[in-house]
Amino acid sequence: MDDVFKALADASRRRLLDSLDERDGQTLRELCAGLSMARQSVSKHLAVLEAANLVTTMRRGREKLHFLNAEPIQAISERWISRYDRDRVLALADLKTALEEDTVEPFVYTTYIRTTPDRLWQALTDPAFTARYWGVTFESDWKPGASMTWTENGNTILDAEQVVLESDAGRRLSYTWHTFTPQWAAAAGVADDLLAKLRDEPRSRVTFDLEPAGDTVKLTVTHDRFDPDSTLRTMISQGWPALLSSLKTLLETGEPLAG
Repeated sequence: MDDVFKALADASRRRLLDSLDERDGQTLRELCAGLSMARQSVSKHLAVLEAANLVTTMRRGREKLHFLNAEPIQAISERWISRYDRDRVLALADLKTALEEDTVEPFVYTTYIRTTPDRLWQALTDPAFTARYWGVTFESDWKPGASMTWTENGNTILDAEQVVLESDAGRRLSYTWHTFTPQWAAAAGVADDLLAKLRDEPRSRVTFDLEPAGDTVKLTVTHDRFDPDSTLRTMISQGWPALLSSLKTLLETGEPLAG
């Protein structure tokens, strides 16, 4: 957390975070233009923010895109918010909320888990694992193009478009998101009008990138392919941080987060 607080202490770095809050997924050139800062200065500040895990990046062709990462802010919230009056840390709470706001850009979230790539891969694919921290189980052979059967709250979701897109054990996993059925909506407490909005949206995609980092594994989750004003984009931006925190806790302590 020292790196996070040090990174946030600099006004220029806070302006970079503000810029990414306004429009996530910017290139270095776009950040420089928007902040009237020298390219070298912006690069140095971004390096500090990346080292603190406040900014994460992804490649799109030749471009390197920068995204806000909510995980360190959530960790600070979990450790400190309950100890102090919420008004005294309003700035952190506001930043955490901003990180989860709706945007047409992909949702990108990075966390570091003290485990191995093989163990993390098992936690992402093994029904015995996913049931513990997610409440969902999958049936698939995890080969590219293979079908996926989702089971959640006792409801089995079958659809020909629920498929594995990429599968490189211990490194990368990508698949299409599940179909929004009336049975799923009833079990999840989703109203008919919200279900109708979700079913009108294009099918989204989630990708897990696993990268060894010392005695931890860097896990980057990218959820994308959203329409502008996507309802699902808002929902998953609230759900993924809690889900991945539970996954991290399960792998590091043997028990998922309560509730």
